[in-house]
Amino acid sequence: MAPDTARTINKTAYLPALEQAVLETVAYADVFNYPLKIEELQRYLIGASASLTQIRTLFEHSANLASSLSSTEGYITLAGRESTVATRLRRAAVAERLWPSAIGYGHQIAHLPFVRMVALTGSLAVDNAEEGADIDYLVVTEPGRLWICRLLTIALVRFAKLRGDIVCPNYFLADTALALDTHDLYTAHELTQMMPIAGMATYQRMRQANSWTWDFLPNAADAPPRDVGRDRDPGRLRGITEHLLRMPIGNRLEAWEMRRKMRKFADQGGNLETAFSPEWCKGHFDGHGQRVMAAYCERLNALTPVLMEKMA
Repeated sequence: MAPDTARTINKTAYLPALEQAVLETVAYADVFNYPLKIEELQRYLIGASASLTQIRTLFEHSANLASSLSSTEGYITLAGRESTVATRLRRAAVAERLWPSAIGYGHQIAHLPFVRMVALTGSLAVDNAEEGADIDYLVVTEPGRLWICRLLTIALVRFAKLRGDIVCPNYFLADTALALDTHDLYTAHELTQMMPIAGMATYQRMRQANSWTWDFLPNAADAPPRDVGRDRDPGRLRGITEHLLRMPIGNRLEAWEMRRKMRKFADQGGNLETAFSPEWCKGHFDGHGQRVMAAYCERLNALTPVLMEKMA
């Protein structure tokens, strides 16, 4: 099973490993009011490797799953949480409207100087977006120009705001810092769910650099969940701009912008999910990951006595 997820169910006392993995996976998705198709359950199965056939067979024969889970319109939920199917369908309709803008803005970011990868993250990446949702991105940059790249991207953010779109590139990484130092279930999900819009070669390198995610989600292969198209030629203008900004003036601008923004971010406070340096800018000020893991543990704790009673 995956390490360090703060799970509290006794794995060996009463529940077979694959049944436990299925329950944990559905419980994690329930934190987001996100019932799973069986193919999604198999891809994001926590801490266990299993085929679709194995999971379908398990559902056919497991009394534990039959009593703890529910299937509605092809979606699997915790028992009593069937109403989340309507929530998912509604959010999927919102996401469908947002996707063209998300891909369009992603390609615009990809054409900016020093950008080496753009990936859609957050709720929209899994079609679970509410009205007014942010369009979140992870951006990988050339080393030594991360803060210039972020400055240019923020100009695009302000343009998008004038059009009524909330573009939120909240995670920047230098190409030399692809291996993340936070190894937990939440981060593993974010990596395996993100949708690369540009920079597929860098995406593959990032997935390989974070092979620890396989311990948490062994079925989530290195390929992205869906194909969103091929990389586009950024054009000659980007090459010319990069050449100019690699001159000494670019070094001074990079250092000035980094100092300026890090002072501002320090005034905002921080948490375990914020970090700033020459190689990364992680601006997750709301502590979303910590809240998700706390809610996940609550669901597991609620499942424990119910399962023990049913098996008594």
